Amino acid sequence: MELWQAVILGLVEGVTEYLPVSSTGPLILVSSLMGLDTPEHKNAVDAFNIIIQGGAILAVLGLYRARVAQMCRGLIGKDAAGRRLLIHLFIAFIPAAIVGKLLDDWIESQLFFAGPVLAALFLGGVYMIVLDRIRKGEVANPSVPSEGRSPESRGLESLTPAKALTVGCLQCVAMWPGTSRSMMTITGGMLVGLAPAAAAEFSFLLGLPTLGAATLYKLYKNISHAQHAGTKNLFQELGAIPVTVGIVVAAVSAAFAVRWLVSFLNKHGLALFGVYRIVLCAVLLAMVILGTVQIRPRSSQPAAPPIQKSTQDRPA
Repeated sequence: MELWQAVILGLVEGVTEYLPVSSTGPLILVSSLMGLDTPEHKNAVDAFNIIIQGGAILAVLGLYRARVAQMCRGLIGKDAAGRRLLIHLFIAFIPAAIVGKLLDDWIESQLFFAGPVLAALFLGGVYMIVLDRIRKGEVANPSVPSEGRSPESRGLESLTPAKALTVGCLQCVAMWPGTSRSMMTITGGMLVGLAPAAAAEFSFLLGLPTLGAATLYKLYKNISHAQHAGTKNLFQELGAIPVTVGIVVAAVSAAFAVRWLVSFLNKHGLALFGVYRIVLCAVLLAMVILGTVQIRPRSSQPAAPPIQKSTQDRPA
């Protein structure tokens, strides 16, 4: 992998990881346009696209270091609010940890195709547009929290174990490729009564254990498989420097994206992200039909053409 390719993928990952748009679609599109989706490199590139999530984790650790420090104080019994937040994050993390471990291979082999990915992009876009209309009062729905509630009653302090579990269960839906973890956790936070900024913050903090576990698990699988199969792991195949550069670029771009997203949600809501997802779905669909982009499981290889016997080889 060339350094410029690592920079572009790191930029795409950092910008899209915490936005409710799904990083899967843009990474597939960009990897294909750069010629990185060839069968011989696909597994390593797909592992790279997950491992550079480490950069997004570093961005949140830096931006929300005060919250992280508060939870650390709570862990040792010196901050009650920090302890409650830590407990709520743990509760929200558990469903994805269980479901992810049980279904990771099945999801990858059964859902990482054009149909499921494009359906997730489109339906996610419609979901956010509808939810945004509901939140703004354009559709009557008494189950959605009123915008008139005070900010204090809609901050992270208003979370309960049941609300945290609801957000955690919605996060499991994002294991469907193309759905977006951020979309499900941010909208889940809004649905249980959090203000947009608080829902986004909880989503970012929940990404620390979720993305961290996914990154480490994918790294372990890649290195372990390479050792058993006698093949190169992603560092040997792509190079340690491009992987490092990708993580650094993802960290910087994610920091800017997180700052921008909080401000944007407070002013404009979710609808624009929904429109973007639908447009991206249309672009990817056109490219899949034209054969420019292929969406297939990471471990799949194109079938070898059947060997045709010559007439001389056929039995008389």
